[in-house]
Amino acid sequence: MKRCVWLVLALALLLAGCARKKHARVPPAAPRPAAVPRIGDEEAGVASWYGHPYHGRRASSGEIYDMEKLTAAHRTLPFGAEVRVRNLTNDRTVDVRINDRGPFVGDRIIDLSRAAASQIGMLGPGTARVRLRILALPEDAGMSCFAVQTGAFRDRSNAERERKRMAARYGVARLSVRDGSPPLWRVLVGCQPSIEGAAPLAQRIRAERGAVFVVRVEASRND
Repeated sequence: MKRCVWLVLALALLLAGCARKKHARVPPAAPRPAAVPRIGDEEAGVASWYGHPYHGRRASSGEIYDMEKLTAAHRTLPFGAEVRVRNLTNDRTVDVRINDRGPFVGDRIIDLSRAAASQIGMLGPGTARVRLRILALPEDAGMSCFAVQTGAFRDRSNAERERKRMAARYGVARLSVRDGSPPLWRVLVGCQPSIEGAAPLAQRIRAERGAVFVVRVEASRND
């Protein structure tokens, strides 16, 4: 009888051991790759346009801005990207090439040249709700990073004071100048390899001081 009891107990232990789940170590998830612009990507928002006094001055790309050419300014698309802009009010479209940085106002997503704005019927209103679609991207966009623009100043001394405050608080800050009379001095904070990388810093600064913008910074240029 005792032998039977021991056999039953041994069998029960064996079955319990077989039923016990094995917990394998799960490797941590690989970080998601940073989003990069792709042909076909779309963006909706408000467009504005600019002409004088920037006509004839050097754009952020280094080329001379001509308001009668089909170009535009965008905060994060690489220079040379081609974009179709559709005016959602009248369904008119225009294809532009990105050669400048901006706009740096509220919810605006693109700043069109005068010629481009004329083609989609927004010269009079000045702004319009639009949808952007990327048509082409440069094969070699060059080295770049993404920074947070915290201000733009006509007076360099004011810009330098802002740069020092940002550097003391966030570690890295620089000035970028745009041609003009007087020139415009922009304060750029941080340098991350992706828009996603710069977003937490932008959120932190925005919570402390209001509107700021994430911008692409080309290493080979003064922007």
